Amino acid sequence: MTEPSGPSAGTAPRAPLMRAGAGAFLACAALALGLSALPAAAQVAVTTYHNDAMRTGWNSKETQLTWASMAVTTPGSAFGLKYTIPLDQQVDAQPLVVPNVTVAGDPNPGTHDVVYVATQASTVYAIDPTRGTILNSRNLGSAVIYPLGCHNAESVGINSTPVIDTATNSMYVMAYTTEGTLPTYTLHRLSLTDFSDIVPPKVVAASHSLTDGSTFTFNATYQRQRPALLLDHGAVYAAFGSFCDLKYNQSRGWLLGWQADNLTPLTANGVAGTVMSLLTDQQPSNKNNFFLSAIWMSGAGPAADADGNVYLVTGNSSKFENTYNSATNLAESAIKFNPATNSVTSYYTPANSYHLDQIDGDFGAGGIMLLPQSVTGLPSQLAVAAGKDGFLTLMDRTSLGGFATGPGGTDNPVTKVKMPACWCAPAYFSNGVPHIVTSGLNKVSIWTMKNAKPALVAAASAYITSGQDGGFFTSVSSNGSSDPIIWAVSRPVDQSPGNVSLYAFKGLQSKGSTTLTQLYAGVAGVWPQEGNSSIVPVVANGRVIVGSYKQLTIFGLGGTP
Repeated sequence: MTEPSGPSAGTAPRAPLMRAGAGAFLACAALALGLSALPAAAQVAVTTYHNDAMRTGWNSKETQLTWASMAVTTPGSAFGLKYTIPLDQQVDAQPLVVPNVTVAGDPNPGTHDVVYVATQASTVYAIDPTRGTILNSRNLGSAVIYPLGCHNAESVGINSTPVIDTATNSMYVMAYTTEGTLPTYTLHRLSLTDFSDIVPPKVVAASHSLTDGSTFTFNATYQRQRPALLLDHGAVYAAFGSFCDLKYNQSRGWLLGWQADNLTPLTANGVAGTVMSLLTDQQPSNKNNFFLSAIWMSGAGPAADADGNVYLVTGNSSKFENTYNSATNLAESAIKFNPATNSVTSYYTPANSYHLDQIDGDFGAGGIMLLPQSVTGLPSQLAVAAGKDGFLTLMDRTSLGGFATGPGGTDNPVTKVKMPACWCAPAYFSNGVPHIVTSGLNKVSIWTMKNAKPALVAAASAYITSGQDGGFFTSVSSNGSSDPIIWAVSRPVDQSPGNVSLYAFKGLQSKGSTTLTQLYAGVAGVWPQEGNSSIVPVVANGRVIVGSYKQLTIFGLGGTP
């Protein structure tokens, strides 16, 4: 169910992203304005959902936000709110950050750290986080109002997190707009400098054969492009689910791909004219024509490994009869997909998948994350996922686990542990010991990995004040293995709109303690009760950036505590 609530070398000319002496110039300018000087260390870019294609949510190069700096309470030096920037509509997409960009029409010429943010009004913004000012913006068309009557948002324009390729000065954005009378998805490749289209935008179109030989055609009216975009191995990928499951007879899960340089659809198996696509449910009919197996993952993006395989998790299919089939309907499943061969090469499906269908207990309510480090004694290629099913599941990417059928059938992942149900996505960090960060209900938890036996061990947790559906989103910052900080944004409680708050916790607990130490809590924006606020805090270069309902907030040292 949807919420109830390698980069390509482009052919287009690129604008320069840096110029000599820019760092020194900005530092002097910042001091002259009374702002905090930028650090001498290289600035960090956040160009994709949860920081990387593995979706770890970890920035390991944060030198300013440390345990010590977060403990400062002196006015003018303490961590707190610095700017609130009004926007034209709700922000469901994660903001992105690129250092040292020259923006056309900038009233303060020069290079800037730029925050790129997209709204549900189909508008993209470039924002200067050092001044809290809008540098540029562009509207990509008329957003679709309450599509199919789904009230997750007032309008759906840019629902997914864009992705940026700094090597080609490009930002890839999927806009949902009304063209004539029809809802339409259009993929754009925009210049970071002025938001112009580098190549002609591409209207999304696709079809796929069903098992009876008939053709199922992509229809933008019924498909919701919620998951973040993925840029990998010269291709851009977008996944699709549904609008509140209101048209379960028309909606299925799709994964589509385009060449990053010219937005030409990827070919299947290298055959010209045959388009690469993954359709999760290929069955032509069933009782009540209930299909779906949607890809939505609460906005988390498909992940990718070094070999170009794409990973995702699906939601429920029919609640009226068990339509699961590992070849024709991969509902409630983690999937490894090879775009080069246009095939599913591995999958994992919980043994109780039909029960999850019946109770709308989507395994795919959370994203999938690939672990970047091996653990001695465990498979070197690991993935982890959690959703409404209430389990944190660890899988071996070489063979995700399959599906055990029949009476008493058992699951076959590496291991799984019980946790609260979540509409969320995991995060990761390591200080020599791998740590997985999860959320469920209003609880943030850290799990460590042990190698004596494949195991996830609950290490520490803390609670926040949060509402709507269970879980929330986290990111992690650290200076190498030192001073890991877990950042989380709550969901609103009761009021509409209600406050959402930013929280920070030490990522390592005190010896003998199972409680995480809270470093900060403060209001970060508001959100209506309609539709979960799946807000991902972005941490880069001494700042924490939060998009919410019609605004962007920027936190940092020297802000209002």
